[in-house]
Amino acid sequence: MATVAGVPVNGDHWIDGERIGSPATFDDVSPIDGTVIARIARGDAATAHAAVGAAERAFPAWAATPRAERARLLHAIADGVEKHLDRLAIVETTDNGALLRSHLRGVMPRVAHNFRFFADWLLQLGHADFETRGHTNHVSWDPAGVCALITPWNAPLMLATWKIAPALAAGNTVVLKPAEWTPLTASLLADITAEAGLPAGVFNVVQGYGEEVGAALVADPRVRRISFTGSVPTARHISAAAASNLTPLSLELGGKSPLIVFADSDLDLAVHLAVEQYDNAGQVCLAGSRLLVEDSVAEEFTARFLERAAALKQGDPRDLATDIGPNIHPDHLARIDGFVTRALAAGATAALGGGPNTDLGGLYYRPTLITNAAADSEIVNEEVFGPVLTLQTFTGEDQAVAMANSTRFGLAATLLTGDPQRAERVSGRLVAGTVWVNCFFVRDLKAPFGGARHSGVGREGGDWSFDFYCDVKNTVSAPWAK
Repeated sequence: MATVAGVPVNGDHWIDGERIGSPATFDDVSPIDGTVIARIARGDAATAHAAVGAAERAFPAWAATPRAERARLLHAIADGVEKHLDRLAIVETTDNGALLRSHLRGVMPRVAHNFRFFADWLLQLGHADFETRGHTNHVSWDPAGVCALITPWNAPLMLATWKIAPALAAGNTVVLKPAEWTPLTASLLADITAEAGLPAGVFNVVQGYGEEVGAALVADPRVRRISFTGSVPTARHISAAAASNLTPLSLELGGKSPLIVFADSDLDLAVHLAVEQYDNAGQVCLAGSRLLVEDSVAEEFTARFLERAAALKQGDPRDLATDIGPNIHPDHLARIDGFVTRALAAGATAALGGGPNTDLGGLYYRPTLITNAAADSEIVNEEVFGPVLTLQTFTGEDQAVAMANSTRFGLAATLLTGDPQRAERVSGRLVAGTVWVNCFFVRDLKAPFGGARHSGVGREGGDWSFDFYCDVKNTVSAPWAK
């Protein structure tokens, strides 16, 4: 057991309703100040095998559990999240450095909502029967089996439960492998599921490194669904392992999304949304990190942006007045700085920031705006995943669309314009799983979510989640003799 911000957290695995240790452990380090906050069980292939076995044994009974009972238990888990919301928020802030105010006001309430939404959606899931030459077609959603869920460190519990809730609602059992940099709230969630009465083996948590426990998990032939959020290189390894077993995949792999500002847009709104891209120290897959601004308003936009961005307060994320906290890990900070250093060496300009915040030290990187970067440069085309934005200008819709679609990614796009017809034209031409028009980060769980190109494979949300986590069956019946 560790005590993190006054909250007891167990660092062992959760398998078949019990805490299971490992001979080896690893340190969990807070990005806020670099202190070791917990020692975590370091799983291996045997751990993954045991967790999948527990989930496989629990599957038949859970799959046969009536929908109403599964929904009741998901609501009970949501009740537990709300009961422990303050504890979850401070532990996750300590573990991954994201703002405490965001966890309290938005992230943890969304965790509870994930469970409630899919519980309720399950109860109304269905398709009207239809006739074919007098025969009746009946569509049903059958649970698929054991689901391996591998989740990232930037929003650990919210992104994990976005997968866990529909998988459980569908009647599947789950093995969760959280990111090794942020394992703590997954462990707390295991306690909450037990408190809610979820049967042993239905939900399991294995801790450890991807190349050790994660690789064994996704290669296990007993796993019938794999959902992963993370990097393209890791997704390639997972896809290769899944291919030998023909295991269906859902992959959300980040992006390099454009934020397009036309001259007829509300510039105050455009600046506000652009500065918002520094949220979570830029560690947001959906961030519009490429600012594309029509040249006739670029000078005014830039001046307003720099004024507002310079007013952001960077510091301890536990302070409710803080706007930007630390980045997650020394290796990640070095990666961010490497992108910026190479861009500046190639002739780009840092109009804002441009390096670590030496006043704060540690893992704090100054909000940065890069201008004058070449269109084919690394900083413009590759995901930095830090508080680093680029600014480019365009003339007219065709150039804006060409620039927006010029990377290998296609997760999201944000479009600002005062012309509804332009919004319809441009959004229809953008390669993106989600397009926001004059807004940002408005997400409904009923809507499909996913990316195009290297931003991912598949869609989740609403019926799309159940389509993925289930085997969709059509039963065709001949007319019965009277």
